[in-house]
Amino acid sequence: MENGKLFNILGWVATATAIGMYVSYIPQISDNLTGHKGNPLQPLVAAINCLLWMIYGFFKKPKRDYPILLANLPGIIFGLIAFATAL
Repeated sequence: MENGKLFNILGWVATATAIGMYVSYIPQISDNLTGHKGNPLQPLVAAINCLLWMIYGFFKKPKRDYPILLANLPGIIFGLIAFATAL
């Protein structure tokens, strides 16, 4: 397998695992909403990290890095929701 194809596959596999990692915030959000508040710091830092990676992936030259964009979008959404509900 050529190197470019291997990295393309690796990028999409990493995207799927990153999405799974951020979707795992759903139980924390549920707990937060039922009164069992979690620590808001970690999801906030994760959301900021994902935002920075989104900026990198969007402005990357010569073309946008779609696996990075898609992998980090759920991190921003679920990280901010987990942060807000933990307050």
